[in-house]
Amino acid sequence: MAQDKTITEFSDYLTHEKGASFHTVKNYLHDLAEFYQYLLQFQTVLLTGEGQIKLDRLNPLVLRSYLSLIAQKNSPSSVARKLSCLKSFLKFCIKKGKMTQNPAHTIHSPKVPKRIPKFLNVDEIFSLLDAPHTQDFKGYRDKAVLESLYSSGLRVSELVGLNLEDIDLNTRLVKVKGKGNKERIVPIGKKAISCIETYLELRPSVSKKEESQAVFLNARGGRLTVRSIQRIVDCAITQCGLSKEVTPHVLRHTFATHLLNSGADLRSIQELLGHTSLSTTQKYTHLNLDQLTKVYDQSHPKA
Repeated sequence: MAQDKTITEFSDYLTHEKGASFHTVKNYLHDLAEFYQYLLQFQTVLLTGEGQIKLDRLNPLVLRSYLSLIAQKNSPSSVARKLSCLKSFLKFCIKKGKMTQNPAHTIHSPKVPKRIPKFLNVDEIFSLLDAPHTQDFKGYRDKAVLESLYSSGLRVSELVGLNLEDIDLNTRLVKVKGKGNKERIVPIGKKAISCIETYLELRPSVSKKEESQAVFLNARGGRLTVRSIQRIVDCAITQCGLSKEVTPHVLRHTFATHLLNSGADLRSIQELLGHTSLSTTQKYTHLNLDQLTKVYDQSHPKA
């Protein structure tokens, strides 16, 4: 981890002033530590004897050299993310009066090819949801996890962060803390609620006082992790015999795609997913070509 004091100050700023999530701060620090290591290895003249970055000596050439180096081992999207992190850090430095000009101002992000999100069709998702063997705590928990992901479209980090007080079983509403600690209310389907209720009846058998607020627990009573959810999905994929590579995020894509296919408007889907920008949600329109073609054929006079 980088030892630069300004990077530490930036970390505190993200956490306490911007309200960034632990996951976001961790990623930013990882990217900045990578940049710091680059300076240690190739640009020691830009570090003081105490190992602090000489911010006033940073220039576009240094940044371009760094980006060129990491582009050899990273995808365009990863390079774009790392550049975005650097720009945020340098803006912070200017805001705090540590430098007067942003050397990254004229540097543009690499073009990132738009990827169509992967999703499961209706038969595949139903097969996946039915995969867990509901004979014990683990089976009922896994089924509740999968049903919740598909029914609500939550990010996996949002799901593992849920506490008991966040779910209203009567109104079928879930209070979610998303990116940037922004809260939103998301409805959840009757089937998922039923599975959650069944799971909650078994939950006291493993719950411990210190983790009693987490909705989804492991066998030791601790809060499930993001990696735990991936293992649950992997196990379900094996059990139902699907040949596709499926991550928890694919269930989120599936949620959005099925809503769109059933006539939901993009604005509503944007709210449900917690997207800040509608353009982020619009990627799901690329998945709907079959339906769009069908509507065109049925509706256009010259079709």
